[in-house]
Amino acid sequence: MRRFLLALALIAVLLGFAPTSAFAQYPTKPIRFIVPWGPGSGPDVTSRIVATELSARLGQQIVIDNRPGAGGTVGMALIARAAPDGYTVGPGNIGQTISYSVIPNVSYDLNKDFQSIGRTLVSANVLAVRLSLPVKSVQELIVYAKNNPGNLLYGSPGNGTSPHVGMELFKLMTGAQMVHVPYKDAQQAITGLVAGQVDLLFDNMPAIVPHVRAGRVRGLAVTGPRRSPAVPELPTVAEAGVTGFEVITWAGVIGPRGIPKDIVARLNAEINSALMSPALKEKFAGLGLEPAGGTPEEFDTFIKKEAAKWADVVKRARVRVD
Repeated sequence: MRRFLLALALIAVLLGFAPTSAFAQYPTKPIRFIVPWGPGSGPDVTSRIVATELSARLGQQIVIDNRPGAGGTVGMALIARAAPDGYTVGPGNIGQTISYSVIPNVSYDLNKDFQSIGRTLVSANVLAVRLSLPVKSVQELIVYAKNNPGNLLYGSPGNGTSPHVGMELFKLMTGAQMVHVPYKDAQQAITGLVAGQVDLLFDNMPAIVPHVRAGRVRGLAVTGPRRSPAVPELPTVAEAGVTGFEVITWAGVIGPRGIPKDIVARLNAEINSALMSPALKEKFAGLGLEPAGGTPEEFDTFIKKEAAKWADVVKRARVRVD
């Protein structure tokens, strides 16, 4: 009888604590971090910074898997279809909310197919022009564009990205007429600007600021509500005369819908811890980024608000896939 009772007690312990123990062991293998943009892009740079800090805290390698194309929707679809076990995640950002309104017939539902895990950063874009373009300010650019309607080419990392829609909003608010040239990713767009294939672009700070500092392109302004410590010499677009213009970029970590709550909570806690790292803060500051943080629920609410806001902008600016 005593052995029987001991056996029952052991079974009860195993049944009662096995799930918690399994979650406590997470992760037991490398985590795949799908980046829906190419190497060298803003999302790629920031994802690698976050992944390095997160990997150290989780005790497992985080493998960056770049899957660019179609304004980020190719990689987003891969995240949505992944097994919801916590071993495939990606960088949710402003691009996903914009491209969802711009690109027709995407294979996922933005509101139903993803699990918000935690917001990592906020930032802005930079308005940059080729060195040989005879403009040195936002106002000079507007005048030049109006005097040469349809002759200016602006590049972007693709249809539905924040640099694309941000420039369309700029056109709408200034009356400038420019032609969109979509590239496969940010690095190709910047290469096109440096080579003179396009005349200007908006792009994320991590991708474009190094080129501004190196003198390969000319920065004119930033799109945020205030100047950036990364490029303090550049005014905001609103400060430069386009009153009310503002494009804030942001990013976080998402995964496929259905990840166990225990794993989401663990990832969120480690993300918030990583954002407090002096090394991460220093790297972010150098790129003009600010750590964000917060709960999965807060991030989910934020994404839904952003999606609604950008859907309205896309409609008013009449943004279409080229």
